[in-house]
Amino acid sequence: MKRSLLQAPLAAALGLAATLAACSGITPTGADGPSGAQRVRTPFAQGTPHASHVTVVIMENRDEDRVVGSSKAPYVNGTLIPAGALLANSHAVGHPSEPNYLALFSGSKHGLHGDPCPENFHSANIASELIAARLTFGGYSESMPYDGFTGCGTKMYARKHNPWVMFDNVPAADNLVYHRFPNKPPALTFVIPNLCNDMHNCTVARGDKWLSNHLPPIVAWNAKNDGLLIVTWDEAAPDLNHTNHIPTFVVGPMVVPGSVDEQDLDHYSVLKTIETIFDVGCISSDCEATPIEGIWQ
Repeated sequence: MKRSLLQAPLAAALGLAATLAACSGITPTGADGPSGAQRVRTPFAQGTPHASHVTVVIMENRDEDRVVGSSKAPYVNGTLIPAGALLANSHAVGHPSEPNYLALFSGSKHGLHGDPCPENFHSANIASELIAARLTFGGYSESMPYDGFTGCGTKMYARKHNPWVMFDNVPAADNLVYHRFPNKPPALTFVIPNLCNDMHNCTVARGDKWLSNHLPPIVAWNAKNDGLLIVTWDEAAPDLNHTNHIPTFVVGPMVVPGSVDEQDLDHYSVLKTIETIFDVGCISSDCEATPIEGIWQ
């Protein structure tokens, strides 16, 4: 079953989204009280995943109930969700961080149940798939000391949150420091905020503020260039219902605004969606996953 605010094209300016949301008059509640995230049942949205560019932003360590409906996340609930789609039944595939990043990037947890460093792999991943298809990839990590850095971490950066640096088939030139969304983004862009801005060491409010500062230029660029933005979390911590239920949002001109997709999804499903968009093969556990459905124009 899918739910939606409206069946209209994506507003060109994100500032319109809050106004559209207010028209619904139905307000959900979360762990921190009511917010602007509106949900109303709507018919199934047709279409398959499609985009010319994809940007993935990965946040940290929040159960879905700590973000969706929270008064501490006004941008997420008042602007981001109404402008795109909430994947209401999205889950991480393990604990702690590193296995989840690897799953989303390479279709496998590679047998990890912790955050060891350094780990080095030689297997396929979404970047190597795209490179083989003559498409481009860029991985951007905020507060990484310099482009191509391979160390385990600094005060604000952790290699465990940077899966592409672990693969010898991803060029060092694709391992970049994040400052802002690039003027000419690659086909697939991964953005990893630093350890405070991703909510790992700091609050939901701090992460929401970072998103409000950095996502509008991405959404605006996507609106003109058929781009898709995926915002997800690595894992639920605390895992309130022991289901690893994480927030995941999808925004782009090809997404039905305000829609909610309740199919059972995980990091492998997100990876499969990206592979479907770029028409590249699957790798491992993602081969059994179902791509995101029901939200596409």
